[in-house]
Formats: sequence, structure tokens, C-alpha cells
Amino acid sequence: MADAVLKSEPIVKALHAAFCRDVPRHELLQLAATRVREAGSPYTGVYMYMLQGDQLELEAFDGRATDHTTIPVGRGVCGRAVAEMRDLNVPNVRTDADYLACSIETQSELVVLIRRHDEILGQIDVDSDVPDGFDASELQAVKDVADALAALL
Repeated sequence: MADAVLKSEPIVKALHAAFCRDVPRHELLQLAATRVREAGSPYTGVYMYMLQGDQLELEAFDGRATDHTTIPVGRGVCGRAVAEMRDLNVPNVRTDADYLACSIETQSELVVLIRRHDEILGQIDVDSDVPDGFDASELQAVKDVADALAALL
């Protein structure tokens, strides 16, 4: 497996340090979104959706703004990830019938669930302007961040 562009360890350390300073949940989510996007390409936009009943609510993001601030479970790639209880890597969003377009430039999408055991708390949704932007090493790096958030939220 190739080295990931995203280096999760410094982000996880920053999240733990912020948690120890009692920063609010929104700030933890914003810190994660900003640090992930700062990794550069393929990370174009990072959206932190938290599960509220049967809706995903956008609580923080870094990158392009989106009109999709609320997504029903089961709708779009984000909603499908929750409904199927699994992470989703979509190498070409134009071939995915469930894709909810945030930007015409987006080529691929990675959705990683923030979960505590079997409980889904939310997700990290990453858009990329690069086709097939996310390999297994990127998925694992984002999962490391999601796992840290699951423990801290």
C-alpha cells in the first residue's frame, strides 16, 4: 500500500489536544475538516455531517460551500453510507446514480463513517477534483481521523 497524502497522526494529536482544552464539538469537527483539506490534492472539500435522527446535518466544512446542509439517510452517497452502515469510495461520481452534486468540478468522493462500535455518529465526506482520488491508504488515513472523533465526541 502506498503512503497516504493525508498524515492522520498529527491531526489525531491536534484533536486530542483540543479535546483536553474542552473545545466545543463544532470546533473539533472544524479542526478535523480544515486539517484534512490542508493535506492538499486529492482533498478538495471536507464536510462533517452528524446524524440527527434520520437526517445528516452539516456541522463543519472546509473547501467549497455546499447547498446540501441536510441529507436524509438513504439519499445520495452520504445517506447511502449511513443506510448501508459502511464507508463508501466513489472513484467517479458521474457514474453513481445516488451522487448529489456539490460542485461540477468534483470527480470522486470518499465517505467515512464516524462510529462508536455499531452506533453511527456522523461522517467525514471528502470531495476530490481528481478522478479516482482515494486509494486504500487515503481511506485508512481518513478512518483514523474518524475513529479519533468517535472517541472524543
